[in-house]
Amino acid sequence: MTTEYTKVFQDANAVDKYEHVTYAPDSYASRINERQRAYLRRLVDREFDTPPVQHDFACGTGRAIRTLHGLVRDAHGYDTSAEMMAKAAEVGSQARWHQVPTDGPVPNPVPAGHPAIVTMFRLLLNVHADVRDRAIAFAAKALPERDSGLLVVENHGNAGSLRHLRARRHSGERWFAELSHDEVEELFDRHGFEIIDRRGFSMLTESLDNMRLARAADAAVRRLPGADGFAVNVLYTARRKR
Repeated sequence: MTTEYTKVFQDANAVDKYEHVTYAPDSYASRINERQRAYLRRLVDREFDTPPVQHDFACGTGRAIRTLHGLVRDAHGYDTSAEMMAKAAEVGSQARWHQVPTDGPVPNPVPAGHPAIVTMFRLLLNVHADVRDRAIAFAAKALPERDSGLLVVENHGNAGSLRHLRARRHSGERWFAELSHDEVEELFDRHGFEIIDRRGFSMLTESLDNMRLARAADAAVRRLPGADGFAVNVLYTARRKR
């Protein structure tokens, strides 16, 4: 993660806002989170014969960890912000917490056996390219073989979505980072992963999602084959290459 992330989330108020405002009930982020939760729980139930251990990198307030409560045999959260992890424990995320440095060698996952699932949410767009590589290198350590488990990574700014229409207006603004599917695939490929599933969770930007009619259209379009290619928010599920 960037040093900016760590500095921002040393502020307890910023951490509280992230948990209770960004993810307030019926907010854009929380609605997407509910859809992701349903997908991830089905994924784990389908793909693992025995409960995996979860390694949640850039765990924040533990939302991805809470998503898989009851389906994993153990959970480990890794973050640069101690304040974020303290909030995660406060709101009921059940895991063992590990603070990692903002730079330096790739952090080592806690030895916890296999199978495993590595999750990374709201990370790729919030960090520089070298930190993205560091994060996926962490996943490669946690998942050394194809049968070690799964990697699930979120891209909450797909460059092939409606959100891209605002890219020129916000050019140069750090908060408006975006990534294409090809860029994500290339990132995975560099570290020995191949994408086995790509799933979209909203075709709409946050401003459009506030309109009831647009939400109904979004729900219909998401069911169409290939629609995930144009979704704003996308999850990629990957395994190590053969």
